[in-house]
Amino acid sequence: MGRNFVEAARMFSKSRWDRRRVLALAGLALTGCAGQARTSRPVATTVGIVDWVGYAPLYVAAQKGFFAPLGLDLVARTFPSPGQGTLAFAGGRVEAAADVTAGAVDLKARGKDFRVVMVVDRSLGADGLLASNHIGNIADLKGHKVALEYGSVSHFFFLQVLAQAGLGSQDVTIVNTPPDAAAAAYRSGQVEAAVSYAPFLGAANRARPDGRILFDSSRLPSAISDIYLFDAGYIKIYPEKVQAFVTGVLRGLAYLEAHPDEGYAITARQIKIQPSEVKTYLQGIRLADLATNIDMLTNPNSPVYLLGSMRLLARFLKDQGQIQAIPDLDNLIDPRFVLAARSNPS
Repeated sequence: MGRNFVEAARMFSKSRWDRRRVLALAGLALTGCAGQARTSRPVATTVGIVDWVGYAPLYVAAQKGFFAPLGLDLVARTFPSPGQGTLAFAGGRVEAAADVTAGAVDLKARGKDFRVVMVVDRSLGADGLLASNHIGNIADLKGHKVALEYGSVSHFFFLQVLAQAGLGSQDVTIVNTPPDAAAAAYRSGQVEAAVSYAPFLGAANRARPDGRILFDSSRLPSAISDIYLFDAGYIKIYPEKVQAFVTGVLRGLAYLEAHPDEGYAITARQIKIQPSEVKTYLQGIRLADLATNIDMLTNPNSPVYLLGSMRLLARFLKDQGQIQAIPDLDNLIDPRFVLAARSNPS
């Protein structure tokens, strides 16, 4: 998510396996209590997710029916591009969404009132910059075309990579294209560099022998965290639904850890890859368990404190001209649901 809204409003393309593609128009429906009678409460809570391996605990929780006993009828949908999910969440057409930290800062700067209720994962190598061998280092990117999706997680990550070499977006030519197409452009030699993520990243790297992954997110471990966002108004009216979501996802994570092969198979079916690939790609991220969530959402002294990294990102995005002003982030984090999960372990 976090892509510009004009681009987000364009005609929907065919759905493909995209990380950080949010919410599906036609797509995947993960329901937790189908067929049960409803009261005057909403028929379902819709969360915008991406088809991303990091959401394995959610896929597992939905498949195993963990949400229904908690009183939550959950629908997860997937849009063909991150921007379309951002547009849906910003416009109030869905109650919740998955995003990354930089995207959430961008969304807050646009005036959306929401809260971060849960950390999903941290990327530790699953995102990366592909480059041909004649590009020796980051500084050598100057003057080259780089394929990536503008305003997406790949774009924000790339800006941070460039900054390490004293470069900015003005020093390269960005070819705006979705992450799968960016990797394909690199594979075919149309561009000498591209930014993408698993599984496109690894597949493109293997397919082009005259190139490699020049830089990946393991070298910027605080740059990319996936998070769950809920609309602030929805939280106020239905806090029990948000609690059920957080508790259900944590139960999904526990099940995945106890039954990894089954969890890989469930995730593979959802995102249309092989279970062995799920296992491999999970090695490039760190799923956030309850203790990690509490640390990241509540501990200002932690090196992975989420609000601290988001404040740094806000200043960075402002300096890069990606947002007009630094938004007020003081009340953006709402840790009560993970704290309640600690007090009432499942």
